[in-house]
Amino acid sequence: MSDPAPDGLPAGDPSAGDPSDERRPEARQYEPPPSAGKLLLWILLFVTAALAVVLGGVYFT
Repeated sequence: MSDPAPDGLPAGDPSAGDPSDERRPEARQYEPPPSAGKLLLWILLFVTAALAVVLGGVYFT
């Protein structure tokens, strides 16, 4: 068996890495919410696409 690492964990233990390791849940970085203008643009895009689908369906029937 190998000698333990200085922090008391076995030398081959994957959790013995840097505390700021991205695999840890505390270190997750989340994307900020969209700004009001960007959210409004997405809503307008969705409404425009929905309107195009409805008007296209009315036109082709």
